Amino acid sequence: MNQRERYVTTLTFGNPDKVPFQPGSGRESTKRAWHEQGLPEGADPLATVQEIIGIEPEPAKPVLSHGVDFRMIPQFEEKVLEHKDGHYIVRDWMGAITEISDEYDYTYIRSAKDFVTRKWHKFPVENRDDWENIKWRYDVDAPGRFPDDFEQRCKKLAERDYVLTVWVNGPFWQLREWVGFEGLCMMMIEVPEFVMEMADFWMEFVSATLAGILERVDIDVLGIAEDMAFKAHSMISPAMVREFLKPSYVRWVNEVKAAGCPITDMDSDGYIGELIPIWLESGINVCAPIEVAAHNDIVEFRRQFGKQMGYTGGIDKRAMAKGGTVLEQEMKRVIAPLFEDGGYIPGCDHGIPHDVSWANYIEYARLLAQYCGWL
Repeated sequence: MNQRERYVTTLTFGNPDKVPFQPGSGRESTKRAWHEQGLPEGADPLATVQEIIGIEPEPAKPVLSHGVDFRMIPQFEEKVLEHKDGHYIVRDWMGAITEISDEYDYTYIRSAKDFVTRKWHKFPVENRDDWENIKWRYDVDAPGRFPDDFEQRCKKLAERDYVLTVWVNGPFWQLREWVGFEGLCMMMIEVPEFVMEMADFWMEFVSATLAGILERVDIDVLGIAEDMAFKAHSMISPAMVREFLKPSYVRWVNEVKAAGCPITDMDSDGYIGELIPIWLESGINVCAPIEVAAHNDIVEFRRQFGKQMGYTGGIDKRAMAKGGTVLEQEMKRVIAPLFEDGGYIPGCDHGIPHDVSWANYIEYARLLAQYCGWL
């Protein structure tokens, strides 16, 4: 099997030749620590650990992206408004006023380099006038939405041997970017019709943009980015999820399924036990990263939901940090029962933090490779 076949077969409860090897990697602080502990400077952690444990890299064609941009066009001009006391206050590309550490260049706000928090001072949508200044930036036909070589890309992608995923922001994620978390929660109570208007707008925009992709190339995964849970509960009630968010999920899932896409993958941090039933109602069939510290029990989820839901992740990063017997027991606890049914690709339950040593990462990767059939 090639990478594409193996991934889809695994998560759809088929019989792969082996389970995909996806140990995950660290962000900047993790890599700095690993370089001090034995990872050669400039070396890729995944490639290096494969060489150390004895996994031959799979031959693969160069990976090509679909190149379609679901973000606003044009974006707001990034601007540093203030820099003092170790912090930048920036107007970011989405129009929000954001405060971040100056540990990294302020362009960190475009792409997370590390486990660095931020504080929001102001969001771009506070009223309907603001909303009108946002809507026009989501024109499906805006120049740059689809790359100039999109047709050629799709022809090449038809011959791929790797997984093609299209990631979109879920409605909760996107509306939170526009109005803020607290603002969104209050609007759901005080002006629900406005929230539904914004959610419907996002649903239609994503649907129309997706259509341009689905008409030209078969995709393997629709990924929905929707961080919507705290450590012990979802951020909004299940009733609110069904009212405001589920219509988008159902619409997108039906559209990609009709186009032959086998997997819809919901990515949400936090405790998702209250949300999985709603995702299943919507037709979503994979979720990640199943954070153990947020009280997710992937073994219990499998008992409750059976083969309706596949998973990726689920290995406790805290056990990885401890290593040894603790790590071995954690991996056995999770992997052994889920591998009986399939539909599971094990890996770290989020980005790997810097308290996971390079030696423990190697140990974890070796165990993972053994379970997944690579060694």
